[in-house]
Amino acid sequence: MKKISVIGIAILAVFFLGYFAFDRLGGNNPIQVELVDGPPPSLVGRSFTGQPQDEELVKIFKSIETLQSLHPGKKIHTIYYQEPAGKLDTMKVFVGLDLPFAPAEMESKTFIERKYLLATITGNQWVMPGPNKVKSKLEESAEELNVSLSGIFIDRIVSDTMVQVIAPIR
Repeated sequence: MKKISVIGIAILAVFFLGYFAFDRLGGNNPIQVELVDGPPPSLVGRSFTGQPQDEELVKIFKSIETLQSLHPGKKIHTIYYQEPAGKLDTMKVFVGLDLPFAPAEMESKTFIERKYLLATITGNQWVMPGPNKVKSKLEESAEELNVSLSGIFIDRIVSDTMVQVIAPIR
């Protein structure tokens, strides 16, 4: 009986330590949503259609990171038009920066919407909520504000511990 008690206490201790670590890393941080009066930023970058492990996707991200180094303060944005369910599924993504004009060989994305919802997520990348949870929170906020989302969700990578999601309003 004493052995079972020790095992039970050890399991509870591991559970509480795990929860404490999860909380300290920001796993319980709320998703903050605000309404922004103004158009989403214009983006400059490249589109990719293919499998997630394709070397071309790595090259696109590296080229955008190089462009970012030439424009301090600009952030990388991604728009997933089609997210892959697995490594061999096809994905469609746009990777870019918030720049007003496109350098050679890059495409430009502008948005006609005049307002957007901005979700801010903070915490360690290992405990941040998944895209579906953030999308649900944005849709819930849109319903509360009685506005309609365009269906596009733009991820802005602010830092290793902060990501923002821009959801244009129709």
